[in-house]
Amino acid sequence: MKKYFLIVFSILVTATSFAQGIDLGIKAGINFSNLSDVEAGPSNKSGFQAGVFAGLKFNDKLGLQADLLFSQQGAEFDGGAFDLTYVNVPIVLKYKLFKGLNIQAGPQFGFIVDDNIKELTFGQEEAETADISGVVGLGYDLLFGLRIDGRYHFGLTDVFKNSDGSDSKGGKNTVVSIAVGFSFL
Repeated sequence: MKKYFLIVFSILVTATSFAQGIDLGIKAGINFSNLSDVEAGPSNKSGFQAGVFAGLKFNDKLGLQADLLFSQQGAEFDGGAFDLTYVNVPIVLKYKLFKGLNIQAGPQFGFIVDDNIKELTFGQEEAETADISGVVGLGYDLLFGLRIDGRYHFGLTDVFKNSDGSDSKGGKNTVVSIAVGFSFL
C-alpha cells in the first residue's frame, strides 16, 4: 500500500510543477452500486457520497483532479445486504472537449471504513481493507463555480474474501455516481 501512496504523491508533486491554476471545492451526490463476479445475483444499492476536491489546470484543455470522498457502496441480495463504506480517492485526468464539457479518466483508491454484512445466507465473508478501481466519466462546469459530473467506477480488485480460507471470487465494485460540486476558486 505504501507504494501506491508514493506513486500518487509523485504524480501530484510533478503535476503541481506544471499547473497553471488551482481549483478547490466541495461535492456531494448519489451512488448506484453493485458487485460484479458474484454468483448470488446481487441487485443495485443506492448510497451517497460527499467530500472535497482539488484540481490543477495545466492549460485551457487539460487538468488533474483529486477527490477525497466518503462513499456508501455495496449490493442488495435476496438474503440480505452487503453494505460497504469507503473513503475514496479518485485521481482523474480531465480533458475539456468544448465550453464546460469534459471527459475524465483515472484510478481510484478506496479504503474501507465500515463493512456491514446483513443477513447473508451464503458463506462467511470479510471485506478487504483496500480497493482499487478505474474511473471514467463526463463533467460539465456551469456558471458561478457550480459543476456536475457522472462517473462509472469499475473495480480492479476483489471486494471480499472468504474467512474460511477458500480461493473463491470475492466480487468487484461497480458504481455509477452522479455528483454536484461547487468550486471556491
